Amino acid sequence: MKHFLYSLFFLSIFSFSQSDLEKQEPDYIKSVQIRPFKANTYLPIIKLGEPIILKFDDLEGDQKDYSYKITHCTYNWKDSELSPTEYTSGFADGSIREFENSFNTYQNYTHYELRIPNQYVRLKISGNYILSVLNEYEEVVFTRRFIVYQPITNVGVSVHKARKITGINTKQNVEFTIHHENLLINNPSAEIKVALYQNMDWNTVITDLQPQFYRNNQLIYKYGDKTTFFGGNEYLFFDTKDVRTATNNIRRVVLDDIYHSRLYVDETRAKKPYTYYPDINGNFVVRSLNTETISIESEYTKTHLFLDYDNLNKKDIYVYGAFNNYQLSEENKMVYNSETKLYETAILFKQGFYNYTYATVSTDGIIDLNEINGSFFQTENTYQVLVYLHKFGSRYDKVIGYGAGSSVNLQN
Repeated sequence: MKHFLYSLFFLSIFSFSQSDLEKQEPDYIKSVQIRPFKANTYLPIIKLGEPIILKFDDLEGDQKDYSYKITHCTYNWKDSELSPTEYTSGFADGSIREFENSFNTYQNYTHYELRIPNQYVRLKISGNYILSVLNEYEEVVFTRRFIVYQPITNVGVSVHKARKITGINTKQNVEFTIHHENLLINNPSAEIKVALYQNMDWNTVITDLQPQFYRNNQLIYKYGDKTTFFGGNEYLFFDTKDVRTATNNIRRVVLDDIYHSRLYVDETRAKKPYTYYPDINGNFVVRSLNTETISIESEYTKTHLFLDYDNLNKKDIYVYGAFNNYQLSEENKMVYNSETKLYETAILFKQGFYNYTYATVSTDGIIDLNEINGSFFQTENTYQVLVYLHKFGSRYDKVIGYGAGSSVNLQN
């Protein structure tokens, strides 16, 4: 996601109260990933029956007795109030049995993994799900969302330049069509709901969209402003796979208690011409050189970020990306250094390739990803459409289709 604006009310949502079921991880939990098993896939979306894996590190490194709980949700991430036996075969909660201590690292940690399905649980129905990790006192430590769909419908997604002249150089418009040849839908406006995301950032979701046109077995959505996003800018990046050596975008590496990586100073890009370079749309990949087992032999590095920005409106500035689930926290808040005249912060990252960008937050709670980065219609973004079905008399929202489109193939 490259741009969005929220009121002060929505700032609390941004701080992970999007659902009463959700909780942001504490400082000692790092590198949380929930992804399919497929290579080079980052989005927590799977077909029914496919596996998904949760990975995370506990920096206290003491092999805690963590457990998990799976909760089925409505399309807007509220508890669907189904009984666990209605959406799982086996048990919807259990112990996390795969864990191992780090080996030969300066920062001690315990690495945990959970695979679903496993010998104790299998998901029976599609839908939105929240996976909660609990401690030995059955208190929720943190949560992550994932989506399970059935390919009952096909979803075609296309990305276009904005229709209005005012946004033609800064925005992208998304159009999509739901093909339901194998499904009878009696009342599409009541039975079908959709969720549209930019780069699968939960904070960007657009809902409450009704089909504008009906054609044979097609529901067509060709909105203007309602499905228009700011294009934003490509994410910045750094790569610490070789933690001992300064590499692209890292100007210096120092070993103290742990490794410290100091990045080059970032500058505002809002008034610079658009420049394309590949990114992974805010995501990250844990990787390291010269290690046999990346999950437990990768180092943690204190990564120092610097921003040269004339903050005339005195807004708060945050480092933003999937590394902490696109949340605003004290750790990723930039602090102004009057001596260097730069905004600075230091964040603990596991070795790997990371995308990040900068967000500003005004005193009245308005969050903006464009003020520092700029917004360009050429920016490469991916858009995801999830289709939900709730027939009359049904007790839950099924996910019956998933489609994705990229602005690489931008259409006029």
